[in-house]
Amino acid sequence: MTYRQKRKVFDWCKSPESAKQMFEVFLIMRQLHEMLWYMTEALTLQKAYPLHEAIRYMLDDTERLTYLSPDYLLKLDIPEHREKVNVLLIKTSELVRAEIRHDNISKLGYKRTLGQSADLIGADLRNIDLRGANLRNAYLIAADLRGNDLSGTDFIGADFRDADLKGADLTESIFLTQDQLNSAKGDANTKIPPSITRPKHWGTFKK
Repeated sequence: MTYRQKRKVFDWCKSPESAKQMFEVFLIMRQLHEMLWYMTEALTLQKAYPLHEAIRYMLDDTERLTYLSPDYLLKLDIPEHREKVNVLLIKTSELVRAEIRHDNISKLGYKRTLGQSADLIGADLRNIDLRGANLRNAYLIAADLRGNDLSGTDFIGADFRDADLKGADLTESIFLTQDQLNSAKGDANTKIPPSITRPKHWGTFKK
């Protein structure tokens, strides 16, 4: 991207006509960087080693897109690219969760089921074995996860708003993001992955 192009995109205060393009490009870049975050994590997961070569190729291809000019970015088929990335992330998740997945987490009273896109709003999950669970895109709003071991749990796209994570162990959970934790409630004893910064309102971790 040339200096002139950058000015066109980012100097919208002096050139209001560029604001619409800037916001559209920002949303595309955010999606691309989100994909890069997930794939970078996938490369650290040893159980997904058979997929690492394919993931590296897709990561490089995605990073290349971030250097395109605004005009080219706006022409990208982001849903199509995301689907290609998602295929690899799903396979990664399956490999990681395979050894610790449990059949006893299929149901949670009142017809609430655990799994992808599960509606777990306000659910008490303290005594539910969630190790290796697939909670992609799950609604965990105000859910009670206190003290739960969440090793190998796939949280990609899960909604953590006001979820209670006090004392929970998310150290080996997968595809967790900073934004998710920032929207949740934790405490000094909540364990998190080393790649994520502890939200300041949680307090300092106690060993």
